[in-house]
Amino acid sequence: MDLVRLARLFSSPCPMGLSVLQHLNPLGARWAGGREWLAMWQTWPVSAFSNFSCHLPLGQGNQKNVSSLPSDPSQPSSTAPQEEEEEESFGTLSNKYSSRRLFHKSTAQLYNLRLQEQSAEEDEEGELEPKSWRGRKNTPYWYFFQCKRLIKEGKLAEALELFERQMLKEERLQPLECNYTVLIGGCGRAGYLKKAFRLYNDMKKRDLEPSDATYTALFNVCAESPWKDSALQSALKLQQQLRAKNFQLNLKTYHALLKVAARCADLRMCLDVFKEIVYKGHMVTEETFNFLLMGCIQDKKTGFRHALQVWRQMLSLGLKPNRHGYNLLLGAARDCGLGDPEVASRLLLRSREETVPIQPLEDKQRAGRRDRPRAGDGVTARLRVEALERQLFMELSPALEAPLEPLKATVPGKAQPEVETKAEPSHGAALTLGPLKPPPLELEVNLLALGAVSPAVVSLGTVTTPADRLVLMGGLEGFLGKMAEHGLQPDIKTLTLLAEVVEPGSPAESSLLTVLDRHQVEADVTFFNTLMRKKSKLGDLDGAKALLPVLAKRGLIPNLQTFCNLAIGCHRHADGLQLLADMKKSQMTPNTYIYSTLINAAVKKLDYTYLIDILKDMKRSRVPVNEVVIRQLEFAVEYPPTFDRYQGKNTYLEKIDGFRAYYKQWLKAMPAEETPHPWQVFRTKPKGDQDTTRDTGADRGLGGR
Repeated sequence: MDLVRLARLFSSPCPMGLSVLQHLNPLGARWAGGREWLAMWQTWPVSAFSNFSCHLPLGQGNQKNVSSLPSDPSQPSSTAPQEEEEEESFGTLSNKYSSRRLFHKSTAQLYNLRLQEQSAEEDEEGELEPKSWRGRKNTPYWYFFQCKRLIKEGKLAEALELFERQMLKEERLQPLECNYTVLIGGCGRAGYLKKAFRLYNDMKKRDLEPSDATYTALFNVCAESPWKDSALQSALKLQQQLRAKNFQLNLKTYHALLKVAARCADLRMCLDVFKEIVYKGHMVTEETFNFLLMGCIQDKKTGFRHALQVWRQMLSLGLKPNRHGYNLLLGAARDCGLGDPEVASRLLLRSREETVPIQPLEDKQRAGRRDRPRAGDGVTARLRVEALERQLFMELSPALEAPLEPLKATVPGKAQPEVETKAEPSHGAALTLGPLKPPPLELEVNLLALGAVSPAVVSLGTVTTPADRLVLMGGLEGFLGKMAEHGLQPDIKTLTLLAEVVEPGSPAESSLLTVLDRHQVEADVTFFNTLMRKKSKLGDLDGAKALLPVLAKRGLIPNLQTFCNLAIGCHRHADGLQLLADMKKSQMTPNTYIYSTLINAAVKKLDYTYLIDILKDMKRSRVPVNEVVIRQLEFAVEYPPTFDRYQGKNTYLEKIDGFRAYYKQWLKAMPAEETPHPWQVFRTKPKGDQDTTRDTGADRGLGGR
């Protein structure tokens, strides 16, 4: 009956029908088709349109009235009262808009501004979602080699940017397992734990199967992370996941896990991983024992004794140590103690047959053939590992718990030919001589050898300094002699560690330069800085400065660390100011560490005049202050607990009030130094001139903190 309504509208004298036609435009498809509908309009009586009024308001009233028309024209209309009410409300609809004072206008300027805002939003979205790549199409292997090259050059941030932006977002390539593994390996060398595990999680979401190299890199990033606690938790969680999947680790991956235990945990966890390596049937190498030596260094109290025991166990298996193992021994001698001398004497001065489980005939024959042993040979290997664990943690057998007797009766008649060297006479107090025969003038002892110790040595005395521990390894010449037996030559790192552990001012320290030339090792600045630091700690500032011409003769240039080592010996006011003046003449700006060293020397002397001059020079150089300097100065401004200015005159503290006043004003004018984040260098900026930085990692996954 739509045509009936149209006929009524168009028969009205008012032109409203045209406007209503616009609302009924979809009906045009039904009445504009043929002439028969026009003929039907003429048959309808005119009285059917009498109920329609042209005075109805526009808008909703038209639609309501049109919808309220009777479907049958012969029946009277039932909407007359509603039409009268709508006629009374005509003209009142504008009241709701009469209170408005502001209206939105659409001008050309506003339209341009709106377009500019839209274009700015599109540019921001374009940075997050770059346009499609229009350059040369590359392959995932091409990106693998490019990322590998950048990582070798030390450009980890650029490699991550190349992978995440160009490969994934612009070219939209499907990455391979090698693409993720090379980046995780780069993060592992840098200790970027959070990013490495984010890449690992993304790799699993893409349904890529990680390889042995991937898991090795993940364990390595845990070992290199600056936050040891969270790194250890991530490594243990990853290890549990691999055990749940029954994934068999290879020896390289076990070495990475052993490295995590050595750096983030303790020696007990190292031995647990070591036992798992043996029980799985893997071949134990000298690299495996090197990681055990790293775990021994974590124990600062008894780490040196543990290192000697691990070293002897390695030699008993017929393994040939490398240079890195010798360097780790020197590190243990420098940083760790021997522990209880009585326990150390029982474990280290016994013969090999009493401390090491006797090998079966097969193992001895194999060791004689110079073949590399396989530690996973069933029960024998397990017993050897368990015996090593008992000895390391002082679970001594009854034979070892017995009181020590003179070793003359227990030493075999024919000892193994070992190159024993003479210890320095100045450290003879570290050894106790037996009363069986007159003590020799010079003892021959080297605990690095598997042979029996000299019968004159009954027990170990007090071993407190690194030089004493070096004597137990044969001294300088004895240590180098053991390296020569294994066909090894010292490198600059070995000689630098020897410079740290030799007796200061001894002939051995003076002969280090001769040893360096004899082995044709090229010296570096770090080697001379070590010698300068030892002399400066002894207060021999002139002796430390005497090494500067030697350093220049070898074509080496002093660095900031060199002047920092010289600052340790600047206990006098004139020496400290002269050092700062010499640095400025050399066009070198002192850093916070040099000023901190000078402040430490001035505070120890309670020389507040010296301290004020240092702070003035630091203010002129505009060197920022860090937390260490603030802690030193806060200690300097405090009065001693027993200080009483009314009891007597203290010449050292009479100027403390003036320093307190100057320090308060100095602190307000000095800039502060913020400790940089360890991963700051790997964070990249988004494209565009923006000052804010974004982290390429995410706080999720196993490595999230």
